[in-house]
Amino acid sequence: MASENSPLLAYRLLGEEGVAFPANGAGGPGGASARKLSTFLGVVVPTVLSMFSIVVFLRIGFVVGHAGLLQALAMLLVAYFILALTVLSVCAIATNGAVRGGGAYFMISRTLGPEVGGSIGLMFYLANVCGCAVSLLGLVEAVLDIFGAGLCSPPRSRMLYATGSSGLRVLPQGYGWSLLYGSVLLGLVGGVCTLGAGLYARASFLTFLLVSGSLASVLVSFVAVGPRNIPLSPRPGPNGSSLPPQFGHFTGFNSSTLKANLGAGYAKDYTTGAMMTFASVFAVLFNGCTGIMAGANMSGELKDPSRAIPLGTIVAVAYTFFIYILLFFLSSFTCDRTLLQEDYGFFRAISLWPPLVLIGVYATSLSASMSSLIGASRILHALAQDDLFGVILAPAKVVSQGGNPWGAVLYSWALVQLVLLAGKLNTLAAVVTVFYLVAYAAVDLSCLSLEWASAPNFRPTFSLFSWHTCLLGVASCLLMMFLISPGAAGGSLLLMGLLSALLTARGGPSSWGYVSQALLFHQVRKYLLRLDVRKDHVKFWRPQLLLLVGNPRGALPLLRLANQLKKGGLYVLGHVTLGDLDCLPSDPVQPQYGAWLSLVDRAQVKAFVDLTLSPSVRQGAQHLLRISGLGGMKPNTLVLGFYDDAAPQDHFLTDPAFSEPAGGTQEGGTPALSTLFPPPRAPGSPRALTPQDYVATVADALKMNKNVVLARACGALPPERLSRGSGGTSQPHHVDVWPLNLLRPRGGPGYVDVCGLFLLQMATILGMVPAWHSARLRIFLCLGPREAPGAAEGRLRALLSQLRIRAEVQEVVWGEGAGSGQPEEEEEGDFVNSGRGDAEAEALACSANALVRAQQAHGRGGGPGGPEGGNGVEGPATALTFLYLPRPPADSARYPRYLALLEILSRDLGPTLLIHGVTPVTCTDL
Repeated sequence: MASENSPLLAYRLLGEEGVAFPANGAGGPGGASARKLSTFLGVVVPTVLSMFSIVVFLRIGFVVGHAGLLQALAMLLVAYFILALTVLSVCAIATNGAVRGGGAYFMISRTLGPEVGGSIGLMFYLANVCGCAVSLLGLVEAVLDIFGAGLCSPPRSRMLYATGSSGLRVLPQGYGWSLLYGSVLLGLVGGVCTLGAGLYARASFLTFLLVSGSLASVLVSFVAVGPRNIPLSPRPGPNGSSLPPQFGHFTGFNSSTLKANLGAGYAKDYTTGAMMTFASVFAVLFNGCTGIMAGANMSGELKDPSRAIPLGTIVAVAYTFFIYILLFFLSSFTCDRTLLQEDYGFFRAISLWPPLVLIGVYATSLSASMSSLIGASRILHALAQDDLFGVILAPAKVVSQGGNPWGAVLYSWALVQLVLLAGKLNTLAAVVTVFYLVAYAAVDLSCLSLEWASAPNFRPTFSLFSWHTCLLGVASCLLMMFLISPGAAGGSLLLMGLLSALLTARGGPSSWGYVSQALLFHQVRKYLLRLDVRKDHVKFWRPQLLLLVGNPRGALPLLRLANQLKKGGLYVLGHVTLGDLDCLPSDPVQPQYGAWLSLVDRAQVKAFVDLTLSPSVRQGAQHLLRISGLGGMKPNTLVLGFYDDAAPQDHFLTDPAFSEPAGGTQEGGTPALSTLFPPPRAPGSPRALTPQDYVATVADALKMNKNVVLARACGALPPERLSRGSGGTSQPHHVDVWPLNLLRPRGGPGYVDVCGLFLLQMATILGMVPAWHSARLRIFLCLGPREAPGAAEGRLRALLSQLRIRAEVQEVVWGEGAGSGQPEEEEEGDFVNSGRGDAEAEALACSANALVRAQQAHGRGGGPGGPEGGNGVEGPATALTFLYLPRPPADSARYPRYLALLEILSRDLGPTLLIHGVTPVTCTDL
């Protein structure tokens, strides 16, 4: 079955005629047949009704009366400019590929990833749920203002119908009755939504006709009705007395009325007693215009969402903008300031048939609640299908045979019912709007990310946008959030962060394709081009390691040790697969990358993976040394495991990070990591690399001016030293450094050469790792035949002080077999290259090995007399030893002898790194 990351050929072109591809809509059985709605019924109608809402009937006078025509037009232009920026982003994303069910959530999650998309999708869902409840309670209050029995309603609830409020007052009032009326209306709305999008579209169209007829009657009334005085509801005076009755004036088209209404005249809101300002009036106007996603929420039921969403949304926004402009002008020409400020429901008073205005008010409230409920259900169903929140949303996955997600509708209906129990929800209105704005900002951010990523596959057919409009849309939405309610804005961003953290911890789908990866690629490429190797300086040198691994089962400790040695530098895991591509049907290397990347994740190392195919390991190592890395980030150090006869251990069996369930599979049915790598090599079995090629690989690396590290017995490293935490509470250990060539027959202060300094630098870098903070660095200085005790130590301490290296310096004397009588001018490595007998060379290696082991035992003994002289107190053991690695001999025939000397030198020393450095790595300057 095709998935979201399937290539186009497998998803579209190869499908047989008549075969239904996976539905882009709600999903499930019948999902494909659920796409029935046209652009007009599916997008234009719900978007127009949502953007009108109750504001078009009850807030025109409020806005124009307080702000004046000029500022009201400015507010409207700014509000629609902000909404238009988001509409452009919606159109761009919707025309860049197939849009499935979920609307804005689908667009955000498939761009910004499940963490951000899921958190904003849940907030958008809650906003729709609360918006449905607010619309229903508003409708209940509007009905009770006309038909409610008992005493007259307080001024706050009578803001809609201050005039002509006499009617058939037969409906009981009170909290319980209001809850009952709201529940009945919710049942009606829920029933329509449960029966499917088709019935919802027909009900919305009927509502659209009622609202359009009501608005038409209002527009005609502005022209047909003559001037009249309209009585206003009495306002309470001081000491509970009533003020004389007031009248508002409908003057008809009058230039004097227009002139008086041009400027602002902010006063107290007669429904709340609060003083109005530009910000408060603008917030009220903007609250009523935030329904631009009503059509996009129906993406799963649209025949062609990629065409319907942009076209229908633009038509709806343009239509509502024209109606608002027209009503602003007509109100300013015909109504005086008193009428506009003291009777927000003046449309009834000037209407040719007042009941038609009531029908419009009720219809807009009912349509807003239906739009919110069905939009919420579609978002919830998409969230449930993506399985971001687990079993909590499992009931929302249920769909009917026709593809209608009735389970999500019932789930949302229950939540709306819970919200209705809270009663009045005026305080939630601002929160709902802020949640909407968070979703709008996320859509703008999604489009901005896609544009900045410059991905070749982002080529929407809608081109009237740019990264400037997207960025301005994000900034405008954030600004409006804090203008409407700073507290709600801060709380919404905090909630989004918490939900994102929860989803990140839980883990989400990885097959959606994250724009973050495209953005990272774009930025990394840009900065890699700026990383000029010609500007490298020794002050900023850092190790960049290439670790060649045959089988990671036996190399886990070395993997983690190399990760600690990299000090923020490049770390590449290299592997050579033996073979010839000419003799193979396909490249065997490519399928291996997934297993190696899983290994990196499980081992928790920050490494890249580079694999190659070669007839021999040596040639493969040359390939990797030459081509690994990019630009200024290329390996400068080759790390190899030591070539000896020790049987490899299977660390997968003992490492807790690689413990896996029996059966060879992980959660989700993916193969267990242990099944992707072969078992360790059995003792005595043939190797892929000969001793000759092993030493030749070391020689090749040095010829390429690469540093070399040979790691031996890393499996014996203390586990706490390889952990990611601090080693402050672990057992104290020593790190021993021997910064001179122990296989050179003469002594002398050879620590000042490049290789000796490289050893010091690597040991110091390891000490910077938290797990090695408590380890004590010891540097051993071997005295030459003519070296006075203390002189060389003083020079070394001076050098360490200049290099800012804290270490304990110890002088040791060459033991028997050091060859103290050799001439001073003897070249380094003579015992490796000269023709002297093997016995003499082995004696020197044995002597050096005994010297190192003696110092290790000296440290464990805790005193100069060893275990007996240390009063029975056992000192720290040596956790790791750094040894000077001599260059391989020039004659390749001597490679086996060279490797044998290294084996003798490092035998039984525990974890050991033999290092040869060829590049300067430290300096004393600032």
